[in-house]
Amino acid sequence: MGSNKSLLMLPGDGIGPEVMGQVRCVIDWFGDRRSVGFDIKEGLVGGCAYEAHGVAVTDEVVDDAMNADAVLLGAVGGPQWDNLDFSLKPERGLLRLRKDLDLFANLRPAICFDALVDASSLKPEVVRGLDILIVRELTGGVYFGEPRGIENLPDGTRRGVNTQVYTSPEIERVAKVAFELAGKRSGKVCSAEKANVMESGILWREEVQKVHDAEFPNIELSHMYADNCAMQLVRAPKQFDVIVTDNLFGDMLSDEAAMLTGSLGMLPSASLGAADATGRRKALYEPVHGSAPDIAGEGVANPIASLLSFAMALRYSFDLSDDADLIENAIKNVLEGGLRTADIMQTGKTRVSTIVMGEAIISELDKLAA
Repeated sequence: MGSNKSLLMLPGDGIGPEVMGQVRCVIDWFGDRRSVGFDIKEGLVGGCAYEAHGVAVTDEVVDDAMNADAVLLGAVGGPQWDNLDFSLKPERGLLRLRKDLDLFANLRPAICFDALVDASSLKPEVVRGLDILIVRELTGGVYFGEPRGIENLPDGTRRGVNTQVYTSPEIERVAKVAFELAGKRSGKVCSAEKANVMESGILWREEVQKVHDAEFPNIELSHMYADNCAMQLVRAPKQFDVIVTDNLFGDMLSDEAAMLTGSLGMLPSASLGAADATGRRKALYEPVHGSAPDIAGEGVANPIASLLSFAMALRYSFDLSDDADLIENAIKNVLEGGLRTADIMQTGKTRVSTIVMGEAIISELDKLAA
């Protein structure tokens, strides 16, 4: 692959620049050792963008994201921006990128590496071999619905309003992504909603069923209330293959699934748009963990989720599955060798810094590519 494939890197706030620094080292390794080159541009998003430009993301960065083949993002936010107006908060930059790029399908895998089985808070037999994928609708639902806001009432009290709203096309397109991915995995989809108490949940269930019956009859489809899904994730998570759900429930369920693996620092994600006539999708890849301001600058952050996010970019945006496998196998080997960052530290293992973990993974890449 030539160097005409473009990446926009947005390190963001907190530990974002630290973990993204290790991603850049791995990208450079691919350029040197695998002739996989990228045209790379960097930009600001989140609190750092507010400090520099007074907004959480500029129009120029959004334009760069629109024109890039893929966007790699670190993390946004921090307590120093907690008192900003809601429209200026760092998280609004990320939400704008998702909305403007129409990144409607958020893919969050939860894979438990054998070496980290004991790091999970659940019993080893419950999580050993875990490999599930949550597909979260990302641009609709209660986070974007109108009307919204906080209003003063005549009696002196206040009322906060957010609206949960979905249309048939919004549900159909994310359901298709889930069914297509399940077809490449174990062939099972569980759709999670609250059809028992929410009209939007009834619509969600009906539309997912229609897509299944019309286009994916060979995929096994089940429906589950989102609260029961949350319970089942900690009771028997390996019953699931692909879970498809809305924006709000997907936010919660994917964080829960992440902790089954032992640490949020281990979980990547991909946010994908619709395929154009050439098959190209706008895409943003980011770790599930936040900016972790309490450890920012200490060199102890876990870079694995960001590296796995880059592996997802190789797989989904650039059709380089073999190269994605290289990264995933290198990480697996390093963990089996006993190296740990602070968040996944275990008795008898060796605690290392962000940089040392990155260097160890590159050393493993050298061995695998030899």
